[in-house]
Amino acid sequence: MNLSIGIVGLPNVGKSTLFNALTKKSVPCENYPFCTIDPSVGVVPVPDPRLSRLSTFSKSAKTIPAVIEFVDIAGLVKGASDGEGLGNQFLSHIRETDAIAEVVRIFEDPNVIHVDGKIDPLKDIEVINLELILADLQTVTKRLANLARDVKAGKKEAVIESDVLKRVEKALESGKLASSVSVEEVEAPLLKMMHLLTRKPIMYVLNKKAGGKNLDELNDERFTKLLVFFKQENARWVIVDAGVENDLKDLAGAEKETFRQELGATDDGIDNLIKKGYELLDLITYFTTGEDETRAWTIMRGWTAPLAGTAIHGDFKDKFIRAEVIEWDKLLEAGSYAAARLKGLVRTEGKEYIVKDGDVVEFKI
Repeated sequence: MNLSIGIVGLPNVGKSTLFNALTKKSVPCENYPFCTIDPSVGVVPVPDPRLSRLSTFSKSAKTIPAVIEFVDIAGLVKGASDGEGLGNQFLSHIRETDAIAEVVRIFEDPNVIHVDGKIDPLKDIEVINLELILADLQTVTKRLANLARDVKAGKKEAVIESDVLKRVEKALESGKLASSVSVEEVEAPLLKMMHLLTRKPIMYVLNKKAGGKNLDELNDERFTKLLVFFKQENARWVIVDAGVENDLKDLAGAEKETFRQELGATDDGIDNLIKKGYELLDLITYFTTGEDETRAWTIMRGWTAPLAGTAIHGDFKDKFIRAEVIEWDKLLEAGSYAAARLKGLVRTEGKEYIVKDGDVVEFKI
């Protein structure tokens, strides 16, 4: 599956530094606004210790992880919805992604310019979200105008679409995200075609700085307000030290952890971010394993076995007969497929089976 997360935020908050750390690629990340103009795209492996354990178990020649795509997008400024800065370009790039990672600074450093001249993460989020809301409001208003004739003529689909868009318009006008509007099953496909920015799932990435004045460590009121906002919105968020992670991007294993501690960072923020991004898109992983390769396959949560098979090949959906399924940990505990079968741990599942995260699957077609 080719799903992507757009890394957005105000200029100069660490987006490109974070992207470099994520992808181990080099894009410009100088200390000035609008350094990144064209979106850079990086495909990132999803950290999953289950994969390496299964590969060792099968003595696989190749190990292929699940991946997720991150897109580094130019900085947004107040007025982007009216074309300020790189507004229209910025918004079109976000529209092409499946989810949004909003990067906000939670550290003070006079040597690193902030576009507003002060650090206030909640205000930064409000500025970003307001521009997304205003852009969506323009889109919805234009669409409602275009639907008016068909609605007047009583065309059923137009009436349904108009009704849901009016509810979304009301939410947007009150400063709420389009995702706050509950949608009926029949309305969902019509709304999806609008590609509204604030219908996309959002994750907040709090960028801190090792050794710096970090609001979370200072028990600062600005951080407390931020946490209250996250709780109210039931928001997903993660703390990352983009600078440290970028410095460590070429290291691995024990060496990486040693240097991480020396730089004053504790958690692997990048791994946490990738995993949270995977969850944000409501993705899960199933595995295939054998001597040739062990591979992690990405599917949407709730997919049936025939649909899950399309991750391997499109023909699997139509040609599906059955699937042999076992949980990854039960396979390892059994010691071999043969032993697992003797114990009755390998199940035969049909077309209605919902594939679970961590299933090891062999499709029969």
